[in-house]
Amino acid sequence: MVILKSDSEIALMREAGRIVAECHALLAERIRPGVTTLALDKMVEAHIRSRGAVPSFKGHHGFPGSICVARNEVICHGFPDEAPLQEGDVVTLDTGAYYQGYHGDSAWTYAVGKVSDEITGLMEVCHHSLMLGIENAKIGNRIGDIGSSIQAYAEGYNYGVVREFTGHGIGKDLWEEPPVPHYGPRGSGITIEKGLVLAIEPMLTLGDWRSHLESDGWTARTKDRSICVQYEHTVAITENGPKILTKL
Repeated sequence: MVILKSDSEIALMREAGRIVAECHALLAERIRPGVTTLALDKMVEAHIRSRGAVPSFKGHHGFPGSICVARNEVICHGFPDEAPLQEGDVVTLDTGAYYQGYHGDSAWTYAVGKVSDEITGLMEVCHHSLMLGIENAKIGNRIGDIGSSIQAYAEGYNYGVVREFTGHGIGKDLWEEPPVPHYGPRGSGITIEKGLVLAIEPMLTLGDWRSHLESDGWTARTKDRSICVQYEHTVAITENGPKILTKL
């Protein structure tokens, strides 16, 4: 069931989103070779709790961390660990905050030191595809219009658009209806209404879009081991257009 949010609920989600944005600001300052994602996870959890919120991911269906880590060929849902980040790595860090009954959720891809021009290009296109998807998340459009705009732009650069993992509604629950594919035809899916809040999160690869799930039941990698990047915002649909909730 799709749950539309009131203005007061969206205001609370904006506060949850602000906490998530603060976490990403801290992460951006600390990403460098030699840092471990486990240390970053502890920092994020401490900040979320200091703001009177709870990490959305920790314990969610048994997930062990406050951040999901996707390093190089990992698509999503990797665990934080003690392996130091290396020069030239690219790592996506996804985190959420549960504040006064509502979630905020955002992922960002970070370059560790200097990365190749090929990876930089992938990151730029992925971020722009997210913004195109957000532009299409407006009253009267269809959910499919979001994914169609992302897919058309990304595939114009010959990047793979991950299919197995989608965006989603968000609110009192971290994952709500409707799913938000990042591919597919325009005009498909439900009509977008005022009060809908969505996590839009395109994942693009340098190669094949297909994934392989590791034996831990969580970590998804690209099947061909090509690099994957991701950007995500929580977005509220308002009469004045889509509003990003996960920014400072």
